[in-house]
Amino acid sequence: ISICRDLPNIEVITFSVNGISDLEPLHQCQNLSELYLRKNNITSLDELFYLKTLPRLRVLWLAENPCCGPDPHRYRMTVLRNLPSLQKLDNQAVTEEELSQALVDGVEITAPPARRSVENGWSESTASSAAGSTTEPDSELLTCSLEETNKTQEDLDMKPVPRDKYSSFSPQETDCSCKKRNNVLDAILLLMKELDTEGLEIIQQTVARRLQAFQKKELQEE
Repeated sequence: ISICRDLPNIEVITFSVNGISDLEPLHQCQNLSELYLRKNNITSLDELFYLKTLPRLRVLWLAENPCCGPDPHRYRMTVLRNLPSLQKLDNQAVTEEELSQALVDGVEITAPPARRSVENGWSESTASSAAGSTTEPDSELLTCSLEETNKTQEDLDMKPVPRDKYSSFSPQETDCSCKKRNNVLDAILLLMKELDTEGLEIIQQTVARRLQAFQKKELQEE
């Protein structure tokens, strides 16, 4: 997630199922409008402090993080009190009534989360989150990656990825190689928004050469 410090103009970020616990690198992404953080290790709603400075943030998906706690109402009200410009939270539209109620039931966050450094440079909260994280089932990873990759591609006017493209791997491949490939694909699609015409033409030429090389290799193998 630290790469976001170098992407101030990025508009959509998909980081679901990535073990993230610290949102500080996002506070300079002033053009960010959609942020997907489902199934991470965000332990405290104090992390919302870093999102309060993002004027264009309209969509946030934070569900299934430890910070959501046992009380869904209190969690939603706290998020909306601190991010009243949201139009959708956890894939559910935000209403005017909720925003009004959030002023009563939500907790205002006025300071960043406290982090005490440990010897290896991690915060204690980060270390404990990483230690307690578990491997997601293959089906969970596929659903998350496919759903949010397709959302990114829809924003770029590209065709959705068929599910069979994601499901034709062995379980081990799905859990490791496929997840890595999907994350790389998401990153490339998002970074494409930062390119001008010249940059996109370079990408197009590079992709064409790569495809020709793969096709040539397949013919040789046959």
